[in-house]
Amino acid sequence: MSTTPKPIALPVTAVTCLEDRAQVERTAAVDLQAGVQRLRLGPVSALAVDRTLHAELSADHPATVLDVRIVRSWTPRGPVPSPDDDSALRLRAHALEEEQVALEQRRDRLRARLDLLARLAADLLRDIGEGTGSGESEVPRWTRGLDQVDGERDTYGEDLRAVEARLTAVAREQGEIRRAMDLAEDEPLELVGHVELTVDAEAAGPAGLRLSHLTPCALWRPAYRAVLVGDSLTLETDAVVWQRTGEDWSDVRLTLSTARSTLATEPPRLGEDRLTLKDRSAAERRTLNVEMREQEIGDLGPAPTLGLPGLADGGQARVLRSPAPVSVPGDGRAHRVPVSAFTAATSSEYACSPELSPLVTRLVRFGNESGHALLAGPVDLIRDSGFTGRGTVDFAAPGAPVELAFGSCDDFRVVRHAEESRDSVGMTQKTVISRTVRVHLSRFSAPEESDERTVVVRERIPVSEVSAVEIRLRKDACSPAPDVVDTEGIARWDVTVPPGGHRTVTLAYDLSAGAKVTGL
Repeated sequence: MSTTPKPIALPVTAVTCLEDRAQVERTAAVDLQAGVQRLRLGPVSALAVDRTLHAELSADHPATVLDVRIVRSWTPRGPVPSPDDDSALRLRAHALEEEQVALEQRRDRLRARLDLLARLAADLLRDIGEGTGSGESEVPRWTRGLDQVDGERDTYGEDLRAVEARLTAVAREQGEIRRAMDLAEDEPLELVGHVELTVDAEAAGPAGLRLSHLTPCALWRPAYRAVLVGDSLTLETDAVVWQRTGEDWSDVRLTLSTARSTLATEPPRLGEDRLTLKDRSAAERRTLNVEMREQEIGDLGPAPTLGLPGLADGGQARVLRSPAPVSVPGDGRAHRVPVSAFTAATSSEYACSPELSPLVTRLVRFGNESGHALLAGPVDLIRDSGFTGRGTVDFAAPGAPVELAFGSCDDFRVVRHAEESRDSVGMTQKTVISRTVRVHLSRFSAPEESDERTVVVRERIPVSEVSAVEIRLRKDACSPAPDVVDTEGIARWDVTVPPGGHRTVTLAYDLSAGAKVTGL
């Protein structure tokens, strides 16, 4: 059985990009002969995973796939570029390398010659000194010798300066050529793969072939672009795709998936966890040790991560599709692929949390009307004035509310002061900690501004988990009283600030603990 000498083209027609790899699908039309035959197809990426290779023929042709495998061939590049196979940039780069080697050799020879002339001049001056000391006078010979040495030193020194200047120019041109080659060309592949397909056909005729395999060195991450105009927001969802598989993806159907094919499906093994009880001592019964701690309020969705995060899909595999065929070069650079876009009505507020930041931020809320889940990723924020910064979109299910921060408002200034006093009252020496927080909010407005703005100010109150510690809000000392205090201890005020106005918000509360409580 012989193999077809000329390979049959097997282009990439569809790609399913995963978190750290890609499922590549190729299709081709082949002419089969009756009987067993071997077809050579490709070239394909040498990075294709052999054990994931799968081939099938169209059902309308009676044929069976007996074997499919990838055969890789190694073709190293020659030491000298060929005018027929290499570009003008590569030929020029090779010529500059040869010129650089020749110039470096000439520079070394000139430096050796100048060093020899320097030693010869030193010997001649020593001869003049010794002859003058012994009463000899050979002025014509000494003059001719010094003139000859100085003339040769000037000549070779000028040649050395010219060679060094040319070396500097060659190095500069080499850098420019390297940058141009990085932008315009890729290194030719030395390792190339071909697919050998063994087929048993009952009759001769054309048949359709579909071949798929996994390929590493490809990944994608979501990215967004939010444009706020008035009370409407347009959110564009893009997929940033990187791939360095050794071949370009031209006009392919691109599918984006959050499935993790490499994760094991077995449940984790449970380890033994022993719990023991012991009697408390007399000292432990007399005291109750408590401590203040920071507790982040939990919310639905994945925990945020730093750097390039993985695909946070909320625990369920999500699939997105590009609406049109796309092309992704195999250069390893980031390429944005449009996925979807929608426009939604928004509601906004000016929010301030003085304990965390002295800035007033504009928050925009809207519903996810994209028809698919919004995965966590960066978002470019654009307003009427143009690009304002970059934020983060958290995971949001279809129809779920989404919140974006469109930067701080520079016309507001917030100053926060906190005071604390500690006292013991009663016969039981009950400890009372009184805290007072004052927030001063100022607005600097242009002369033509006349509208009032409402700023939502949030401060927090400690929440006790034990009955021995009580927290009481002193409403008589609060100015004004908080509009809302939720179960998490977050106090909220809706403060209306006129142009050039100033407002002060005061929060006061007491933290009381019995005599047996320690740690506060």
